[in-house]
Amino acid sequence: MTTTAAPTRVLPLALLWRGPSRFVERNLIVYRHTWWVIVSGFFEPVFYLLSIGLGLGRVVPSMPFAGQDVRYAAFVAPALLATSAMNGALYDSTGNIYFKLKYTKLYDTALTAPRTLADVAIGEIAWATIRGTLYTVAFVAVIAVAGLADSAWLLAAVPGAVLMSAAFAALGMAGTTFMRGWSDLELLQAVQLPLFLFSATFYPIGTYPRAIEIVVQVLPTYHGVDLVRSLALGHVHVGLLGHVAYLCGALLLGLAVVRRRLAKLLLH
Repeated sequence: MTTTAAPTRVLPLALLWRGPSRFVERNLIVYRHTWWVIVSGFFEPVFYLLSIGLGLGRVVPSMPFAGQDVRYAAFVAPALLATSAMNGALYDSTGNIYFKLKYTKLYDTALTAPRTLADVAIGEIAWATIRGTLYTVAFVAVIAVAGLADSAWLLAAVPGAVLMSAAFAALGMAGTTFMRGWSDLELLQAVQLPLFLFSATFYPIGTYPRAIEIVVQVLPTYHGVDLVRSLALGHVHVGLLGHVAYLCGALLLGLAVVRRRLAKLLLH
């Protein structure tokens, strides 16, 4: 019984992934010829790390975290790792998705084949997550080269960054389905910048007034930043499960909105 049970469990998962995998494969083929597009989007958080983390770190030598003082650059680096994962996912789940949805009509064509709305949503969100994961791995290497990897706990932050990437891939694609034109992409970017700057990225959340602190704690970026920073600095506690649950909920919510919106936009 044991030897035959495993294939019966694995086969349905393989069948479920077959449809979404076609969209991942397509993106791999496209980016094989335009790899520089992916590479170019990686450098923004690196510049922040060099200018603010290392530059300002000479003026602000340490920052309180979890009852101890850590180097300012080591405090900022995990937060920039988290936002790098977020940026990678958002780059692909916003403008690129809008172009496919409104101009190339890729999804209209795909649905004429044996593909479903779930295949479209899961496949594109998976690809955006892969791009965010590539940024994550590359940024971990940058942190190590910069001498900011104080312990092996930095590797534990990678799954947290990938989860953050998946959550923002779903939220980004959900927001894109409401876009009416390219100008709306600027609104998404206008939201992204405050999320990046004011989610305890560069200083502890306790520096905010209590009312603003409550608002920040509602933001998805804060949950990702605190999760990745805590893991990277070895501050592992049960409270991190709240961040994980929040990001998983954001992922599922974004996926549900994407499927509902695609049904309205494509099956009319």
